[in-house]
Amino acid sequence: MVDASIGGKNGIDVGVYKNLVGTIRQPEFLLYDYSLLKSLPKEEWVNGFAEIIKHAAIKDAALFKELEKSKLSLYQKDKAALAKLIRRNVAIKSAVVEKDEFEHGERRLLNFGHTLGHAIENLYELSHGQAISIGMVAACMISEEMGPFKETDRVIATLKKYGLPTLAEFDTKEVMAVLRMDKKKVKDSMNYVLLNKIGKGVVKLIPINELDKLLQSIITAR
Repeated sequence: MVDASIGGKNGIDVGVYKNLVGTIRQPEFLLYDYSLLKSLPKEEWVNGFAEIIKHAAIKDAALFKELEKSKLSLYQKDKAALAKLIRRNVAIKSAVVEKDEFEHGERRLLNFGHTLGHAIENLYELSHGQAISIGMVAACMISEEMGPFKETDRVIATLKKYGLPTLAEFDTKEVMAVLRMDKKKVKDSMNYVLLNKIGKGVVKLIPINELDKLLQSIITAR
């Protein structure tokens, strides 16, 4: 409801490679029936909140603060709060897609956490939300290494609050082999989404060799 339904992307995995084949075709309309969420097990609510936290981290600092103060059980019980949360996320993603349908600029921000996340998701049989959560933490650590960002602890605390993992051991050689097939790769560099601050995502072109070193340093730091 807050992510894949918006934007028109239809993709399939090829082996361990995420969404390697697909199309972009916009729907005529989207219909949200919140009552369907009652059928979801808790782990799928948790998965969905990975994308909600992502939207807040890249585009909406006020929403991030709300998530810090709130908790999953509130949104599961409070229909009005849930409806407001879904509408807010739909507005964020829709605005981005309307500006950049085919991901030449602004839409790249929606890949926050997804570069590493997609690489480890199929390699290690993680759920999408789990993989993206780990990817967001890695992106925050790279943001601190490369720029002014100093709020990784806030992101980690919020992800944990909603039941998402933040750390994982992974083989950097295996991960880099998958990343070299990533659609965000441009020649020998990767368009990587980082944070200048919470609510302000940026895209930086990082040479693959440098990215390899950064990921290795993250593993060491953990």
